[in-house]
Amino acid sequence: MNAAATVFGAQFAPVGQVFAAPVLGQPAPFSIDRLRQKAKQMAGHPLRNLKAVLPKPLKDISPDQYRAIRYRDSEALWGNDNLAFSAQFFHLGFYYETPVRAFEVLDGKAREIRYDPNLFDFSGNSFDFSSLGRQLGFAGMRLHYPLNSPGYDDELIAFRSASDFRALGKGMHYGASARGLTLGTATEQGEEFPVFTEFYLERPRDSHTMVVHALMESESTTGAYTFTIRPGQATITDVALTLYPRKRLQSVGIAPLTSMFFFGANDRVGVDDYRPAVHSSDGLMIWNGAGEKLWRPLVNPKRLRISSFMDRNPQGFGLMQRGRNFDEYQDLDARYELCPSVWIEPVGNWGSGVVRLIEIPTKEQINDNIVAFWMPDEPIQGGAEFSLTYRLHWCYEAPVQAYPATVVDTRVGKAGEDERRFIVDFLGTILPTGADGRLQADVSASKGGITNVSTRRNEATGTWRVSFDLRPEGDGPTELRCQLKSGSQILSETWTYQWSE
Repeated sequence: MNAAATVFGAQFAPVGQVFAAPVLGQPAPFSIDRLRQKAKQMAGHPLRNLKAVLPKPLKDISPDQYRAIRYRDSEALWGNDNLAFSAQFFHLGFYYETPVRAFEVLDGKAREIRYDPNLFDFSGNSFDFSSLGRQLGFAGMRLHYPLNSPGYDDELIAFRSASDFRALGKGMHYGASARGLTLGTATEQGEEFPVFTEFYLERPRDSHTMVVHALMESESTTGAYTFTIRPGQATITDVALTLYPRKRLQSVGIAPLTSMFFFGANDRVGVDDYRPAVHSSDGLMIWNGAGEKLWRPLVNPKRLRISSFMDRNPQGFGLMQRGRNFDEYQDLDARYELCPSVWIEPVGNWGSGVVRLIEIPTKEQINDNIVAFWMPDEPIQGGAEFSLTYRLHWCYEAPVQAYPATVVDTRVGKAGEDERRFIVDFLGTILPTGADGRLQADVSASKGGITNVSTRRNEATGTWRVSFDLRPEGDGPTELRCQLKSGSQILSETWTYQWSE
């Protein structure tokens, strides 16, 4: 999580308290087709200046002062309407300089939710908030829902900072995030950050579904998005997007995810920390178009690392958090074992492209240093209309049928003077439990030597442990692969790892 993400913090509002709705503007016709038309028209003109000139008290505010600004629970949209969902809004200031407009949609009409400083509690700040006026706008919004208990409205999903958003399933703590789009990530030209500048919140018609539309703006493209949100044990977010590029989009990331990996059992070199691991996600999982399931453990590399997994019509990918025991982290505050896995389920055929994984070096845990997304082989042409749909699962486990065995742990350490030892633990309920000879590990390396391959059952944990040594050869990274087999039958997902000094 980057510095801005640390202020997302979940909030809770007791159900049944007295509410006063914010002031709404005059109604105007609205539909997703109208929003798409607006985005298309805007794409015919250069990007306007999105940032506001903030009053000095907001521009110079510290992170702690910003966190002290809280939206008043009593002013929540729909808070007094006996609806399962309610909405609150974030204030501008600190890192957040781009005003966001918000609208309530009812019966085909949109009414703007007007900013007013009286909607916020500025306790802990000494400046005169009454001087802020009523023209600022918001920095984003969040939806609340009684996710864990009928007595509290928990924060369910939050949209803030460019096109970033993140959600929770039942019992979860915030971890990985999603974005609407990435452009030029980890390229020499530099990254461009599209921004959601308008949100249209459909007044919910039932207690199970919430629909939000968003207008996106960027130097290179505009876009119209629809998010259909269904909370639960796993919270599902359907995303339908339409882009209107101003110019050719070469390095575009579709369905992007971001997360944090500081260190773990496979990557503890130079770590002096009481905790065994610190990460919001521990691996990239891919279910490719050929039906193979891949597991790539994450690392905190010494240098920027970019991995591309070629595919056609992927069936899914995601940044996963498989470590679900407190003992694996020993962190009472972050509760990394409760961070959601985030799984992308494509709708329809996406054609040819790559799942790209970007791992960025970081020296502290406050940075989102992991990025994963789908990048089509063919650039999206300027002046075209590009539409795509996918489903986001904020879950504990990916909603896919797994092989009999999945990877549950990866450990790496020194084996000899010039060798590294790899330990890969597989868990499977129907794997052979007899002699080791019935189960073999198929281990390969793109270069270098593999020796001392061993497959053993761990009676203490019920897992199967594969261990092997790698003698690196030459410069550059070495790609490793490992599967469990019984004869010619594949019994596990494919563990894949990139080793480099």
